[in-house]
Amino acid sequence: MVTLKDIGLRVNRSVTTVSRALSGCSDVSPDTIQLVQETAKQMGYVPNTLAQRLQKKSADTIGIIAPVSSMGYAESFFCELLAGIGEEASLQGIDLLVAYAKEENEMAIYKKLVTGGRVDGFILSRTLRDDPRVNYLSSVQFPFAAFGMVENHHDFPYVEEDGEYAMAQLVDHLVGRGHTRIACICPPLSVMFSAVRLRGVKKRLAELGLELDPSLVREGSFDQKDGYDQTNILLDLPNPPTAIIGFNDIIAFGVINAAKERGLKIGRDLAVTGFDDIPMASLYRPPLTTVNQPIHEIGSMVTRLLLQSIQEKHPKNHHTNSSLEKSQILLRPNLIIRAST
Repeated sequence: MVTLKDIGLRVNRSVTTVSRALSGCSDVSPDTIQLVQETAKQMGYVPNTLAQRLQKKSADTIGIIAPVSSMGYAESFFCELLAGIGEEASLQGIDLLVAYAKEENEMAIYKKLVTGGRVDGFILSRTLRDDPRVNYLSSVQFPFAAFGMVENHHDFPYVEEDGEYAMAQLVDHLVGRGHTRIACICPPLSVMFSAVRLRGVKKRLAELGLELDPSLVREGSFDQKDGYDQTNILLDLPNPPTAIIGFNDIIAFGVINAAKERGLKIGRDLAVTGFDDIPMASLYRPPLTTVNQPIHEIGSMVTRLLLQSIQEKHPKNHHTNSSLEKSQILLRPNLIIRAST
C-alpha cells in the first residue's frame, strides 16, 4: 500500500505537508496541494479512513434504525426514504449505518451506538407522540434529525408533512362527492402522524357541519392485512361507511381487496383513499386516490438537516457541501385524485 511517506519521498515534501495538502489545508500553497494530490492519484494512494476518523474523533457515519413498526426493506415507504437518505449521505461523503431492532432492544441499540462512537448522529422516522428516542438523544445532546414531530419536544431539526392540511383536502374531496359516512383506518394513535391526521379529519368535518362517527374509526397497524381486516369490520356495521380513508397507501390496498371480495365497485359503491403515493398507488386496480409525499426528497432533506446539526456541534470535524436555511420544515402535500374515489 502506498503511504504518505512514499508520496513525500516522490515530491520531496515532509509527511506532515503531504497530509495537509491531501486535506486541502489553507496553510499549504495551491501549487503544493495540486502536486501532492496529482502524485497521490498517480501512485494509487488510498487514504486510511479509520486512522483519519480516529484522529479527528469522528465516525463520518450517520445511523438509521428501522422503527419497530416497520418491515424494513419489505416496506416500500421505508425503502424509498432510505434511498433518499443513502443518496444524500453518499453525495456528502458520509457513510450510512442501517440497523433493525425489535421493540425490546431498540433503545439498547441507540445507546450502544452512541456510547461506542459508531455514528455521529441519527435519523429518526415514524416518530411517536412521546418518543423515547427523542427523549434519550435530547438528554445526552447527541445530534439527530427526524421525519416527523413529537408533542413534548420542539427544539430539534425535522421535516414534517402538514397532516391536518392534507386530511382537509381529502375530506373536501369526499364530501364534495356526497360522502358523509366517512371511516378512518389508523395506525396506532401513539404515532404522531396518525394522531395528527385523525385530528385533521375531525376538524375539517366539524367545519363542514359534519361529525366523525366514533364507530367508523378503526385503530390498528400499518399493513395491508390490517386494512383488509378492519374494512370487513366496518362493512359489517348496520350502517357502513361509503368512504374509507386509509392512513397510508398499504392500508388502502387492503381496504380495496376486502371491498372487491364483497362485490363492491371501488369508486362507485365505496370510495377509498390512501396517503403517501408510493409507486404502486398509481398501478393498483383501481388506481388509488392519495396524498403525495415526496418520500425520496424528504430522505435527502432530513439527511442535510442532520449533517447541518452535526457540523454546528463539531465545526472542525465536518464540512458539508450544502445546508438548509431552516432546521424545521413543514411541507404542504398535494392530493392526487384517481379512480378509487
